[in-house]
Amino acid sequence: MDIDRYAVFLPAERRGLIAEPRQTWMEWRGRRVHIARGGDPNTARARGILVHGGGGYSGALWPLAGLVAGNRDGVGVEILAPDMPLYGYTEEPAPTKVRYPDWIDLLCDIIATERDRDDRPIILFGASMGGMMAYEAAHRTGAMVDAVLATCLLDLSDPAALAAASRIKIGGGLTGPILRATGAVLGSVRVPIRLLADMSAMSRDRSLSELCATDPRGGGVSVPIGFLSSWLNYEHTPPERYRGAPVTLVAPGADTWTPPELSVKFLQRIAGATRTVLLENCGHYPIEEPGLSQLEAVGREMLEAVVT
Repeated sequence: MDIDRYAVFLPAERRGLIAEPRQTWMEWRGRRVHIARGGDPNTARARGILVHGGGGYSGALWPLAGLVAGNRDGVGVEILAPDMPLYGYTEEPAPTKVRYPDWIDLLCDIIATERDRDDRPIILFGASMGGMMAYEAAHRTGAMVDAVLATCLLDLSDPAALAAASRIKIGGGLTGPILRATGAVLGSVRVPIRLLADMSAMSRDRSLSELCATDPRGGGVSVPIGFLSSWLNYEHTPPERYRGAPVTLVAPGADTWTPPELSVKFLQRIAGATRTVLLENCGHYPIEEPGLSQLEAVGREMLEAVVT
């Protein structure tokens, strides 16, 4: 199982706490979107939606799902982990045409579908690139989302953030500008994401970084240049105009890929309630202690806050 391959990197006492998810599907704009689900929807008091980034998918992040939602055994919270088009088990009929705004639209529609089911609170947890997706979706869906948790808020209009997003430099650091400009011409050309991003920085554990980089459903995926260009050119809502749920940044303190100060700088500009927690000793994929326990504690606090 995908989950087992990633769970082995967690502290030993955590591995037996991971429940196997249910595999569900959602028809969306001509594609079949895979959504892993956990917890009992009949007793859960809130829902947590796990949003992956460019090197992840539901199977890769599921070992963190229970911790993120603030409940080890899944009781009291229903967890959803969708696979965005191109990744995981989502069936994508036209991979060369997928663009970053599709990901944002899909996340917003998942939120709206869940809200139509009932009025239980919704917490978004964005990992890596998924942090800005959660932020954007919370702004667009307004009162449908009750809280946002993000490990990273990488604003690509900031040159320092753009440099961090594309660690492999072409022509003296021109990777980002080149991809921004070539989307219209080479949009359908697919390239392995690991060739454009230094995925060796995914984790402080080299074996986990290697797994993330080579997983054919995650970091080993080939993505169209048009998708990368649309991501780099996407104009996220300026933080001064943000009108969504409170945002908590749970930044891995030892992240060498997207240093926490980049996300903190963005967070400090957000209009509305925010909070910053640095996860001690954690790399980009936060599996180390004591940061892992800190992440769990923040998730539990957030769950208690939205259900009271």
